[in-house]
Amino acid sequence: MSATSTPSRSLKRQHSPPDNDLLCPICFELIREAHITRCGHTFCFSCISKCVEMHIKCPKCSATLPDMNSVFPNFLLNDLVQKQKIKSAQDSDGLRDFVTTESQNLSLPDVNLMLEVLNQRKHLLEAESSVAQYKLLYEFLKDLMSRKEAQLKQISQEVNLVSRDMKQVESIIREVDDRRNRLTRAVEDAETAAGMETQRPTTLDTACCIQRKRRLQTHFDDFVECFFTIRAKDLMLNRDNKVKSTEREKTLEKGLELFKENLVKSSRYSGFKCLATLNFSSDLFNNFTIVSSIEFDKDNEFFAISGVTKRIKVFDYNAVIQDVVDVHYPCVEMTSPSKISCVSWNSYQKNVLASSDYEGTVTVWDSSTGLRSKTYQEHEKRCWSVDFNEVDTRLIASGSDDAKVKLWSLNMEHSVTCIDAKANVCCVKFNPRSSCHLAFGSADHCVHYYDLRNTKEALAVFKGHRKAVSYVKFLNKEDIVSASTDSQLKLWNINKPNCLRSYVGHINDKNFVGLATDGDYVACGSENNSLYIYYKGLSKHMHAYRFDTVRSMLERERSEDDTNEFVSAVCWRQLSRVLVAANSQGIIKILELQG
Repeated sequence: MSATSTPSRSLKRQHSPPDNDLLCPICFELIREAHITRCGHTFCFSCISKCVEMHIKCPKCSATLPDMNSVFPNFLLNDLVQKQKIKSAQDSDGLRDFVTTESQNLSLPDVNLMLEVLNQRKHLLEAESSVAQYKLLYEFLKDLMSRKEAQLKQISQEVNLVSRDMKQVESIIREVDDRRNRLTRAVEDAETAAGMETQRPTTLDTACCIQRKRRLQTHFDDFVECFFTIRAKDLMLNRDNKVKSTEREKTLEKGLELFKENLVKSSRYSGFKCLATLNFSSDLFNNFTIVSSIEFDKDNEFFAISGVTKRIKVFDYNAVIQDVVDVHYPCVEMTSPSKISCVSWNSYQKNVLASSDYEGTVTVWDSSTGLRSKTYQEHEKRCWSVDFNEVDTRLIASGSDDAKVKLWSLNMEHSVTCIDAKANVCCVKFNPRSSCHLAFGSADHCVHYYDLRNTKEALAVFKGHRKAVSYVKFLNKEDIVSASTDSQLKLWNINKPNCLRSYVGHINDKNFVGLATDGDYVACGSENNSLYIYYKGLSKHMHAYRFDTVRSMLERERSEDDTNEFVSAVCWRQLSRVLVAANSQGIIKILELQG
């Protein structure tokens, strides 16, 4: 008996399994890089990282783990695991040594006993491994089922909302059709009584409907996102049984009407019609005629164009449109000693115009005479942007590469306020409904929003762009759209910290390409020599208009692919479907959106 018992006892002693406390409760393996949670449970670092990312709770006790800041290294357990690994290695070496040295002394019963013990141990390990694997599979399936059930619930609620909206719209269509039929019969009866020939009213053009449906399908995914974004509150109201049915109905109708407005406006236009073409420079040998800024005056009668040619040209819009010959002359031309970056009209005084230039000068012009009325020279570097306040029309703001925003008054000779922006200021824009609120874009990739009554701290700093912010424009008194050389436009609300929507499609990596809005539609240039139009409720562009490549006399041999032209300035003619755009060759297009 002693001969057969000794080997088994030695084997059992030398091949002991690791302590279960050293096994990870998630993967059931020896813990690697032990990390302990606030609730006192230890796991492999990779296992707990994935768990926190997916579940935000402890797998052992379900305590909340919002992020990996709630998990810490367990150095003591790491040491114990290392010792266990060393011991296991030593045990394995001991077993091999035992088999090597003692195998000659083992009898057949000893060998059979060892084989039986090892075989049982093998089956036990296989069973434990199989259980662990199936438990892991079960946890995955359980989590998958939970997520799919949540998605099913969400989809069910969304289907109910869409179904309800369909019934409501069908009811409205019936009511409108009935009213239209009654009006049609009344008109026919009146025409008959008057002895007039009855004419059937024309319905909406079928081709127009087909085109709108095609545009709807093109942007269908965007429309779906827009629909559920607008109706998110409505879904919450449907879940809340405490809300009165009348209140719920009113809110649902309001949300549906808002989406209908978005749907109609975003599918309204089919493309552009070119009304006129101008050339900023008549020099056929000079292709360096970048137009940097275009602005309409307060009555939309005149528009000013400026650029690197150091000139500001003012054109009469109606005269340009009505000219039979495509050769147009400015009403007045003003010459600057430096390249001009931006122009802005005064919204009260008809002929007052401000400009900023590459030398850092802000100039106020009288467009009726073409003469300067004021010159401000406090900026130390290039001044990129200038803007008149629409409420207090004496105020002018400017932004410069000297990292300063300055505020000027027409009745003062020096700046009245200065904001230290810490980084180059690329653009400034007053809130159109306020005399004291201003937004500016900076090389720090942010949009800053200030109350000028307290310039020590911004009211809001909007972060999300990956490169310098080149333009900021207000859609209304609360919403701002910004452009950046990260090839994105972003929509912000002054009362919310996060970006509401990103607009993508155009190319903008290095140049100022222009940005303009009429409140609903946003226009911007692109580095593929095209103009892009976005609707504020959709992320993808609606339409694009490509400028023709026109080479100077010295560039006739260049192929079209070799050109580097880009659309450099855009401007809406307010309360109309017309916009003016120009490119880096000085070609200006007056375009109209077509239904």
